Amino acid sequence: MTAGTPDRSVARRRRQVSAGSWGSAVAAVGGGLVLYSTFAPRDWWWLAPVAFLAIGFAWRGRGARRGAVSGMLAGLAFFVPLLSWTGEFVGPMPWLVLATFQALFIAATGGAVGALPDRWWWPLAGAAVWTAGEAARGRIPFGGFPWGRVGFGQAEGIFTPVASLAGVPGLGFVVVLSGFALLELIRSTVHHAGPMPVAPCVVLVPIIVVIAAPLATAHTRPDSQIVVAAVQGNVPRSGLDFNSQRRAVLDNHVRRTEQLAADVTAGRVERPDVVLWPENSADIDPLRNPDARAAVDRAARAIEAPILVGAVLTPPEADPTNTMIVWEPDSGPGDVHDKRRLQPFGEYVPFKDFFRTFSPLVDRSSNFAAGDGSGVVATAGTVIGAATCYEVIFDDLVRDSVLAGAQMLAVPSNNATFGRTEMTYQQLAVDRVRAVEFGRATVVPTTSGVSAVILPDGTVLAQSGLFEPAALVESIPLRRDITPAARVGPAVEGAITGAAALVVLGCARARVGRV
Repeated sequence: MTAGTPDRSVARRRRQVSAGSWGSAVAAVGGGLVLYSTFAPRDWWWLAPVAFLAIGFAWRGRGARRGAVSGMLAGLAFFVPLLSWTGEFVGPMPWLVLATFQALFIAATGGAVGALPDRWWWPLAGAAVWTAGEAARGRIPFGGFPWGRVGFGQAEGIFTPVASLAGVPGLGFVVVLSGFALLELIRSTVHHAGPMPVAPCVVLVPIIVVIAAPLATAHTRPDSQIVVAAVQGNVPRSGLDFNSQRRAVLDNHVRRTEQLAADVTAGRVERPDVVLWPENSADIDPLRNPDARAAVDRAARAIEAPILVGAVLTPPEADPTNTMIVWEPDSGPGDVHDKRRLQPFGEYVPFKDFFRTFSPLVDRSSNFAAGDGSGVVATAGTVIGAATCYEVIFDDLVRDSVLAGAQMLAVPSNNATFGRTEMTYQQLAVDRVRAVEFGRATVVPTTSGVSAVILPDGTVLAQSGLFEPAALVESIPLRRDITPAARVGPAVEGAITGAAALVVLGCARARVGRV
């Protein structure tokens, strides 16, 4: 052995580490981009396991520090394009700050997964840690921002029925596990000879769950049918000034509803039992402005059906509320749903002085008051679960409505502030997953599109275009049965998160014991 051999060995080791680091980085970025591609408006749901195969390669056995770095890269590659719509009218700074902050959760997940030992249960533990990371991201800060959860990219495909069995957390867990298990299967095939080792057997878990999930909804049958109409009146302009022209948005919805009434009279469409208008469809308070009240009254009488009207109510001695009002054709306003989970930086701004340094547009945000109801309104003999726009991404709010007796779901939204971006399609995918999760037909009226009527299996029965007036009239089933996901609620997520915490803490203690 020559004197230079140790130096050559060290140099070789450094080259191997460097190559491994670059490979991990490339896999992380590629995995993040592929994961983004699984979200609407694309329907490439089948790429999700491939994304987590790549991300798993970037994390497995890399250690906490390298796992965190590659996690940050994967998070940025995913969230920067996914959330690009947030900067459509407010500039790139808020968009990039939000995307970077969300990526920090993926970085923490990568650090934890990278520190896991090389054991047969690594895919299960890794998927559990990912689910725990999504749980944290959906709760902190300011109530969380669970946009972009893996399950929300699965509105179509073989994994979707899992939502009815184990909710969005369980759906995401199975998808991530599929990718990590696929990685383990490839590794074992390359490195092991002879009988199949124990590790690849975890690939059977997603298969079993996917087969079993449809059984969860086999008992769910409609109690009755109802004819609904989702009215999309359109807005005079997109962006933050969509409602700057007084009563323009309201008049658009009144006009399209009166046109629908004429179509009913002519026999071109069936008369709806209930009409749903979008969030902010009444751009001035109809309870305080007589002209707005008269306009809504006229529309309800014309269609001879109750209308669920979206309005910002401005009581004189209190903060405004983002409210859905049942407007009866003969008696006017009835049941109301005040939006319960407000959008940070849209409906209120925490730490306004600090965030003003990033964008002066924070001063345009109102200080809304949150509602405290159960998320249901009743009309036309039907209990409707209302999740106003942003509320639909929160598991507990939609579940509250179903447990309170909702026979169908309504997701009235105003997406005009995001123009023609992917946001409205991403939200529609969330609506479809919720329909499957809770076994409820779901109606999505929006001011500017896309509006939709969704069946309980997630099928889109009807859908409008963008920035055009439309009225979707469809017969949908009403249901009272409760899916397993609705029954167990947060228990699945809690069990997975608890298991992840036990594994991570146990591994940390084992490392300390070896030191």
